[in-house]
Parts: sequence; structure tokens; C-alpha cells
Amino acid sequence: MSKTLLHIESSAQVAQRSITRRLGSRFLAEWRALQPDTEVIRRDLAADPVGPVDAEWIAAAFTQPAERTEAMRRRLALSDRLIDEIEAADLIVMGVPMYNYGMPGALKCWIDQTARIGRTFSFDLARGDVPIEGTLSGKTLVVLSARGEFGFAPGGMRESMNALDRHLAACAHYWGVARRDIRSVIVEYQEFKDARFEASLARAQADAVTLARELAGAA
Repeated sequence: MSKTLLHIESSAQVAQRSITRRLGSRFLAEWRALQPDTEVIRRDLAADPVGPVDAEWIAAAFTQPAERTEAMRRRLALSDRLIDEIEAADLIVMGVPMYNYGMPGALKCWIDQTARIGRTFSFDLARGDVPIEGTLSGKTLVVLSARGEFGFAPGGMRESMNALDRHLAACAHYWGVARRDIRSVIVEYQEFKDARFEASLARAQADAVTLARELAGAA
């Protein structure tokens, strides 16, 4: 049975200057070699930016579908397309550089457009203090990331500064991804441009290939 892969790029850099884009190309090449029938949906948030939500978007999203005006439906049309792409995907591959200890603004806009009541989560106060529940399930998220500094993993010297990984993990349920199904390949030391960076980059390139083989073999 063929699979569908959603490939999201969020780096502002062009391909040759972007580590995350190069990791994505390496992962996809290995995946396609093993799963040639895969349908790949590509969403480049730098080349084709997604706008932020605004008051009109919020009003439309929180209006019952049968009660929405034509203007509201138009306002949600992009969000609908983005969510349709997530729904279709079995695997989500994200190229996510760390910018100022968090995610690129382009990816934050995508998250805000896809975290939507009635489409990707339900809200029910009968659940008590946990009223939000994701409505999608069964997907895997691969995060391909590059960081200028180092030590962002648990126990690392910059763990408390790592807003990126926590934000992605907190929002993964909107995309039908359980936390245990988030897999990461990370390059560190980018701004140091020393032997540690070269070693981290080489390890990540190999890890991207290994992970693609593992996931494609299980598909």
C-alpha cells in the first residue's frame, strides 16, 4: 500500500545554504529509493509563506460550519488546504532550524493555521481541566533541525533555552502525532564552524539516511 509523505520546509535560507533543506533532500532521496510509490506533498513555507491568523480568521474558525458566511469560508480556505495535506499524510517531515531558541515565524503561522477546532482538535469542558483533544492519529513526525549553539538536549547546558523542541512536542497532537512518534535528527555547533560542527553535521547526515531506512522499512 502506497504512503503519503508531507514535507514541510521552514528555513528562510536557500537550498545550498540551508542545513535543514539538505537533510530533507537526503532523507527524501533514501525514502523514495525504498518507497518509490510514495506521494510526496511539499509545502515550502519560505517560498510560499502562510499568513498569520487574525480576528476574521478566529471568528470564522469558531463559527459553526453551517453558519459561516461565504467570506468566512474564503478566509478559512488556506487553512482547509493545509489541514487536508496533514490528513492525507502518513509521515510528516519537517525541516526546522532553530531561530532565537524557537521555531521560524513561518512555521508558527503554519501551526496556527492548522490548529483548528472542529478540524484538528475538539474542545469539551466535560473533560475537566484537559478539554482539548486531537482528532487525528497514527502519524509520525520527523524533525530535521539545525542549531547554531549546542547543549539543548535534556541535561544540556542550554536545555532551559530550548523552546523549539517543547513547542513542537506540545503541538504534535494537532497533527495526529503522539510524542513517542516524534523522531529528530539534529545538527549543532553551526555558528562555531569547528570540528564539532563538522562531526555533528556528518552524524546527522548519516542519521537522516538511517532513519529514512528504518521508517520506510516499517511502512
